[in-house]
Amino acid sequence: MSSSEDGGLRPPQEGAPTCSSLSRAVGLVTGDMRLCREWVKRQPAVVQLLDWTCRGVAQVMFVNNPLSGLLVTAGLFLQDPWWALSGLLATFVSTASAFLLGQNREAISVGLHGYNGTLIGILMAVFSAKGSWYWWLLLPNMFLSMLCPVVSSALSSVACKWDLPILTLPFNMLVCLHVAATGANHPYFPQADMQPKDHLHPANDSMESLDVSRVCDGNVNGPLFLSLPVGVGQVYGCSSPWTGSLILLALLLSSPTICAQAMWGSAVGMLSGLALAAPREDIYSGLWGYNCALSCVAIGGVFYVITWKTHLLALTCALFCAYLTAAISKLMSMLALPACTWPFCLSTLIFLLVSSETAAICRLPLSVVSYPEENRRCRTRLEASEKAPLSQQSGSQDEVQFGPDSSCREALCH
Repeated sequence: MSSSEDGGLRPPQEGAPTCSSLSRAVGLVTGDMRLCREWVKRQPAVVQLLDWTCRGVAQVMFVNNPLSGLLVTAGLFLQDPWWALSGLLATFVSTASAFLLGQNREAISVGLHGYNGTLIGILMAVFSAKGSWYWWLLLPNMFLSMLCPVVSSALSSVACKWDLPILTLPFNMLVCLHVAATGANHPYFPQADMQPKDHLHPANDSMESLDVSRVCDGNVNGPLFLSLPVGVGQVYGCSSPWTGSLILLALLLSSPTICAQAMWGSAVGMLSGLALAAPREDIYSGLWGYNCALSCVAIGGVFYVITWKTHLLALTCALFCAYLTAAISKLMSMLALPACTWPFCLSTLIFLLVSSETAAICRLPLSVVSYPEENRRCRTRLEASEKAPLSQQSGSQDEVQFGPDSSCREALCH
């Protein structure tokens, strides 16, 4: 019992400890699960590799959360167990190779040397004309996955001069290398047919033929509506709406902002496909949504502090990415190559190089980038510290922690 201001007794708030415990429990599994990562550092190497692999799978969507990685993996198995196995093997090989090459241990532990391997493993299985369970495909799978940290390190040496991320450039380069080196007629590793086709304005594919009535009359099972989660799922090469929904759930577990921006980006891609009269099967299958979803997430909270202005900037980047998708898909098909995530990489890098004197458009240095909610808190603490008197600021400088690596002061944007 405690006394109140009027001299009486105030009954204890029994619900407060319960709410506090629930809040702490939720905090343990959301965000980047930093406490889990600290615990994993004290565990055997097998446990650490498992954690690094799960984080690598989730890092495809800028998520540093092993539980999110497990949910994504479950969605991959739901789509195709062979694709999931190929992706997990490539993630593990890429991560282990980075460790053996002596790459930055912190970057390895958060999955930054695994996500390109994830995409390589999955998309090699998707593009293979041999179908599922063609075990010989694991040989080039592991070889290209071992090359991932090499290519990533080389690209980082160049990109660091502008403080830019390498995104999925290693995946794009290595998969296109494999497809170009083998082709559709290769005796051992044939690829699916990627010959040019009329991506825009196809015959007998007008707006009247789009099945939008199921959406308009309230039936959410319409294929046009399902293209939103499918567009997010296509980041991993998956066309199942259930897989896309599990991936969205994985994003929501780590960061509601990333989940929302992924949906916004997928919607922009879908609408852009309609406006450009793209083949309706491409729109339904999410092929117009995945690059835009990645671009919207990257600009809308990951590399920029999320504000209403950066949200508009993210939507603009997604729209620009949709135009790049149309152009690059046609150009790459002439070379019998997949577009992969080239549109996402090009559009995002261009928008990350934008300079602005507006305080609401703040790009964080890569050294302090975290998930959007943490980036926002970091910026708020920075602004508070800048407003504090210099005497108080110098006295409490060693007590305040800024950002994920205590160096958030470097993130002050001008």
